[in-house]
Amino acid sequence: MGQLDGKVAVITGGGRGIGQAIALRYAAEGATVVLSSRTQADLDTTLDAAGVGPDRGLAVVADAMDRDDARRPVRAAIERFGRIDILVNNVGGTVGGKPDPFEGDDNTFEQTIVLSLTSAWWTTSAALPAMREQGSGRIISIGSGASTSTGGSVPYTTAKHALVGFTKELAKAVAPHGINVNLLCPGTTRTSLFDITAIAAARGMTEAEIEAMFSNDCLLHRILEPEEIAGMAVVLGGPDGSAITAQVINVDGGYRV
Repeated sequence: MGQLDGKVAVITGGGRGIGQAIALRYAAEGATVVLSSRTQADLDTTLDAAGVGPDRGLAVVADAMDRDDARRPVRAAIERFGRIDILVNNVGGTVGGKPDPFEGDDNTFEQTIVLSLTSAWWTTSAALPAMREQGSGRIISIGSGASTSTGGSVPYTTAKHALVGFTKELAKAVAPHGINVNLLCPGTTRTSLFDITAIAAARGMTEAEIEAMFSNDCLLHRILEPEEIAGMAVVLGGPDGSAITAQVINVDGGYRV
């Protein structure tokens, strides 16, 4: 018996990195997983690794930057499997790099807000009616160390801080309907978004120096692996998370303590 037997989970950005790690762990715990990404090949690879067929897995190619596309995986889950029990808002990042605030780059700021904040609203608003009808549901958004501290670009940190308010106010609004809402904040994690080679080139440093610099940001003195985030996502989505809501939960190796 898995902790998520019988549950239907939608995971955005489920083709790589933290989203992929959560998808694999959810599938191992018995969940039916609906994954979204812009890249079909990544989704197929994840579902193959999870060992689930069409009865317990679905890939939805969708662009989180488009409000209709962002809602597609939730709608597909309900249409195919009749319900949605867990939504993991994993999509996020910075669009256009780290802009200079003195240059007033409106496009980079606005697009990053859409990717890292507004897209979570789009998927969540698609899931809430079905969860209310069921009288249960779990919404888990993925934040970062930049949700409670500095460390990213101005738009990225703004969006990740805003997810804290989004989580708390939404949790208050939906609690009467049996829906829990939490924010899971990883530390620096080894994913394709954390490109040490590109960061080193941009800063004129060696890759070893970049590795050491980011490792020193946390008490464990190392970069985390995506699989280390997935365990808490299982807790928040499963029976052990029944009394956890409106919380900002750090799985960050002691980031900037």
